[in-house]
Amino acid sequence: MLNSKLIQKIRQKFFPFYKNKDLKFVFKKLQEDFPKTPVNAMYVGGCVRKYLMGEKIDDIDIATSLTPDQVKEKFKDTKFNVIDTGIKHGTVTLILDKLKLELTTLRKDITTDGRHAEVEYTDNWKEDSNRRDFTINAIYLDTYGNIFDPQLGKKDLENNIVKFIGDPQKRIEEDYLRIVRFIRFSIDFQNKIEESTIVALKLNLNGIKQISKERIFLELHKILKSKNFYKLEKNEILKEIFLLIFPEFKYLERLKKLDIIPKKPFIDKDDLLSILIVDDKDNHEYFSHKYKISNDLRNKMNVFAQNFLNIRENKNFFLKDLKKNIFNYGKNHIKALNLFNFLNNKKIKLADFLKISKMIDGTSLPEFPIDGNYLKGKGIEEGLIMGKVLRLLKEEWLKNNFELKEEQILKIIKDNSN
Repeated sequence: MLNSKLIQKIRQKFFPFYKNKDLKFVFKKLQEDFPKTPVNAMYVGGCVRKYLMGEKIDDIDIATSLTPDQVKEKFKDTKFNVIDTGIKHGTVTLILDKLKLELTTLRKDITTDGRHAEVEYTDNWKEDSNRRDFTINAIYLDTYGNIFDPQLGKKDLENNIVKFIGDPQKRIEEDYLRIVRFIRFSIDFQNKIEESTIVALKLNLNGIKQISKERIFLELHKILKSKNFYKLEKNEILKEIFLLIFPEFKYLERLKKLDIIPKKPFIDKDDLLSILIVDDKDNHEYFSHKYKISNDLRNKMNVFAQNFLNIRENKNFFLKDLKKNIFNYGKNHIKALNLFNFLNNKKIKLADFLKISKMIDGTSLPEFPIDGNYLKGKGIEEGLIMGKVLRLLKEEWLKNNFELKEEQILKIIKDNSN
C-alpha cells in the first residue's frame, strides 16, 4: 500500500502545482505589457523547496520585478482580492477562495542593522537571491517548471544541508533572527553543520536580544510545528544553541522516550510547548510573561500546569476519573496529558501509556440530559436562577458518574428555585 508521502510525490510529478489554472492566470497577468521581458515573475522559497521534495504545498510566494503598485493595478478588476500586507517590504497578497499568494518585488539590501534592512527594488534576480538567508530558500521556479538556482540551493537540498548564502557571519549580522531560523530549517534538513556556521551562530547570540519577542516567538512556533522537532534533543550543537536562546526549555530530555513509542503520536504545537516547559514551579508563567503570549495560550498552559499537579496527586486521573476528565477538558487535552505523564515519569512503562491511550480513544461521553426547556417545564424561568440550577445539576451529574436520579433533580430545583 502506498504511503501518503509517496502519493504526494506522484501527484507533484504528474500534476505539478504550477499548472493550476488560477496560478497560470496570475503569471499571464503579470507578464502582460512586458513582452520583451523573458521572465518577470517566479515562484521562490518554501513552495519551490516543497515541490522539489514532493511535499504538500501550502504557502505560495512569488518574486516579481513589478512594483507593488503595478501588481495592484493589474489585479484590481480581477476575481482576486488584493491586500496590502507589506507594502513597505514590497509585498502584496492575492486571495482567491483558499488560494493565498504573496507577491514581493525583487529587492537588494542597502543597509542592515541586525533587525531591519533598508532595501531598494531591483530587476536583477541574482541580487534578489543574494539577500536571502539560505541557499535552499533561493531556488526560483518559473511558470513552466524551469529552475533558476543562482545559489546552488538544489544541490544542498538534495544533500540535506542548510547553508547560509555567502559569509554566515555577514548573513546573521543582517538579521539576528536568522539564528533561530537556522535551527528551524536544520531540524528538518541538516546533515552536517559547517564549522564556520557554528562559530558565526555562537558569536552572534547576543544579537537575539535586539529582536522583538513577537518575531522570536513566531519562529519558535514554527519550530514546534516541525514533524522532526524531537530530533533537536539528539543534535548537541543545535540543542546547545537552542537552549541559550530559550533557557525555559529545560525539559528537552522528555523527548527521549518518544523513540520507544511504535507510532509517534501527533502533538499539537501548544501542547508540545507545555510538555517541554511546564513543571511544579513557575517556569511556564515566566515564559508567558517574557514572550507576552496570547491569553488563549496562557490559559491553555495554566490548565496544563494545574492538571500536571492533579495527575501527581490523583492516581485515578486516567482510570476511575477518566470519563469525567475527558468531559471537562476534552479528549485531545487528556491525550496530551497522558503523553506528558509518560515522557516525564521514567517509571511509567510503554505498555501502561498505550493502555491508557486506548482507553482514551475508546471513551464515549453521554450528553447532559437536562436543558432550559426541561427546567421551564418544572417552573423555572430563564435567568440567573436557571443558570445556577443547570450548573448545580451538571456538577451533581458529573459527581455521580454521569447519572442523575429524579429525586436528586427535584431536590436541587426545590432548594434553588426560591
